[in-house]
Amino acid sequence: MEFLLAVSILLVCHAYFGYPFSLWAIGVFRSRPVRRGAFHPPVTFLITAHNEGASIREKLKNTLQLRYPGDALQILVASDGSTDDTNDIVREYSDHGGVELLEIHERGGKERAQKVALENAQGEIVVFSDVATRIDPGGLEQIISNFADPSVGCVSSQDVLIGRDGRPSGEGFYVRYEMMLRRLETRVHSLVGLSGSFFAARREVCKDFSPEMQSDFRTLLNSIKMGLRGVTDPNAVGYYTDVSDPQREFERKVRTVVRGLTVFFRHLDLLNPFRFGLFSYQLFCHKLLRWLVPFWLVTALVSNFFLMTQSMFLFALLLGQIIFYGTAIWGWAADRWERSVLIKIPTFFVMVNASIAAAWVQYLSGRRVVMWKPSTR
Repeated sequence: MEFLLAVSILLVCHAYFGYPFSLWAIGVFRSRPVRRGAFHPPVTFLITAHNEGASIREKLKNTLQLRYPGDALQILVASDGSTDDTNDIVREYSDHGGVELLEIHERGGKERAQKVALENAQGEIVVFSDVATRIDPGGLEQIISNFADPSVGCVSSQDVLIGRDGRPSGEGFYVRYEMMLRRLETRVHSLVGLSGSFFAARREVCKDFSPEMQSDFRTLLNSIKMGLRGVTDPNAVGYYTDVSDPQREFERKVRTVVRGLTVFFRHLDLLNPFRFGLFSYQLFCHKLLRWLVPFWLVTALVSNFFLMTQSMFLFALLLGQIIFYGTAIWGWAADRWERSVLIKIPTFFVMVNASIAAAWVQYLSGRRVVMWKPSTR
């Protein structure tokens, strides 16, 4: 029991704190700066939409404000079986904006729509963006500037979450942590994941898209296998608001992890450090170890329960865990978790790991996620 408690706590701490510290330490001796520069290759800006009539107009206005040479930019909207007025709104912009509508009559999911759209994409670089994401006018040129570096296969945006009350939400703290981690990963080698809401990739790494697997994660892994890397650009910012319905946010996280697990277990060869070096360590820590945290949390709680009479320290440790989880459950049940940082962080931490546990159940039972209704933001 003492061994289980020590190992479980150690692994949880390494997943969230040890891993970023190790990247920082590696970065002291090894640094791979991105050689950004003025670069304007042909670009396809791809927006995938399903019944986004309430939001697509604002997204198109935002996209048309992006600075980029007009003769080198293709704006393509892949409408995935939309049955509302999404298609009609997009057609309004075909004459005075050069926006192209790719109407996919039978809904097949986001990744299938992206796969079809890639067959109609003309750009050397493809930029993927969700309807809910807003981009600064210079954001497109900024993210493309990273491809002046020939070692870069794909680029992720810097995510900024805007709370509905104008203040950081529990997810906001988590997003900032992830952005910090991505900067450390970029410094030493490569990202392990991209922001699905706004990322760019060379056309040749955008292949083998599948409806049940995340296109962003798969694109990153394709880049690694082709000897390229993924990087983040802190100046290419994608803004989005938090999900209005906590239950839908939980469901979104579950399906994201299910799809991530699907990609991960089909690319287990990337865990071979003799072939992929540092990236194998990054992939193990950032993905697999993080996805195993719920199991180590349960192990720590159970083993600590059986050891609580051994010492005052172990009793206090158990009491601390009970208070932490109790606060999270109370914050969620009483809908008070957005009111205080002391409630936000434990509630969101528990929600994230509960969603990961639920995703494991779905994945191991053979359930896969292909289509879903976009979360309301």
